[in-house]
Amino acid sequence: MEPFQKVKSIVTPLDKVNVDTDQIIPKQFLKLVQKSGFGKFLFFNWRYDENENLKSDFILNDSKYDGSKILVAGDNFGCGSSREHAVWALDDYGFSVIISSSFADIFFSNCFKNGILPIVLESTLVDKLQQETDLIEVDLENQVIKTNSENIAFEINSHKKKILLEGLDDIAQTLQFEEKISSFEEKSTIPSVL
Repeated sequence: MEPFQKVKSIVTPLDKVNVDTDQIIPKQFLKLVQKSGFGKFLFFNWRYDENENLKSDFILNDSKYDGSKILVAGDNFGCGSSREHAVWALDDYGFSVIISSSFADIFFSNCFKNGILPIVLESTLVDKLQQETDLIEVDLENQVIKTNSENIAFEINSHKKKILLEGLDDIAQTLQFEEKISSFEEKSTIPSVL
């Protein structure tokens, strides 16, 4: 996982509530075994019609949002099944920050495990950010979202902040204790039964 840097981007406003993981990445695309390649299937049923042509009325198909790294979504984002593929699809598409007034617990946890910063804000602030048309900056180190008109502070668990800033996935976190683990293993040798 790459260390999280400041993100400066336009916002992609997804003004929908209760977006579940099957809407984020439909089940028919869960066959890939690696974490990459899911971005093209992100919000597939909303992005494409039955003939797999782009729908002109869906936000991700509007070229002014090309390259956006910040998704601002409605309440209860990532609900439904616990599929980690949903986070993989968002990451592969290019989003590194997701802002909502609430997230499903497992989805929220999966974001941190995969280098995406989920930010919980009051719904009035989420609504305000969905209307933002200028570049904004998300500064994780200082826990602030900077717009042209204001700075919005956000809360984050200190451990989750550390793993994002240092780019530590589950394995890298465990390896930080490699010496202690080895020492414990040396001290607690189990006698052979043979």
